[in-house]
Amino acid sequence: MEGKDLRNAGLKVTLPRLKILEILEGGSARHQSAEDIYKALLSSNEDIGLATVYRVLTQFEAAGLVTRHHFENGMAVFELNRGDHHDHIVCIECGAVAEFVDSAIEERQKAVARERGFELHDHSMILYGRCSNCRSRGAAGARKGGPHSTHPQG
Repeated sequence: MEGKDLRNAGLKVTLPRLKILEILEGGSARHQSAEDIYKALLSSNEDIGLATVYRVLTQFEAAGLVTRHHFENGMAVFELNRGDHHDHIVCIECGAVAEFVDSAIEERQKAVARERGFELHDHSMILYGRCSNCRSRGAAGARKGGPHSTHPQG
C-alpha cells in the first residue's frame, strides 16, 4: 500500500499514517497491537506518540485498510486488509496465530445462513486450541513435573 491507497480510502497522506502503514506492511507479524507498532516507531527513531498510533489505526479501520481482532488475551491487534478472506486459529497458551482458508467451512457457513433465511455478507471465525509446540512442552512438563504438569509434586 502507498499514499494513493490512503487517498483512495479518503484519508489525507501524512507522515504518521505512512510510517504506520509501512510498519503494518513490513512487520514480521501480520497481527500487531498498537503498542507493537509504537515500539517499532520508537526503534526507528520516529517521533509519533502512542495516542497518534491508536487514532491512525482507528481511522485505518474505519476506512477498511485494517481489520481489528480481539484474540484470546483480549488485546486488540490489527491486520492489514489485503482483500483475501481467511480465518484464524489461536493457541490459548502462547498466543500463536495461524491463518487458514477451508472451502468446506466456508460453504457450511453459507448453508447455515441460508437455512435461517440470511444472505451471508461477511464473517469472522476464530478457533482456539493448543499448538503443537505447547502440547509438546505440556507433555514434557507433565513427565518432568514441570509447569505444565497436571499432577502436583508431592
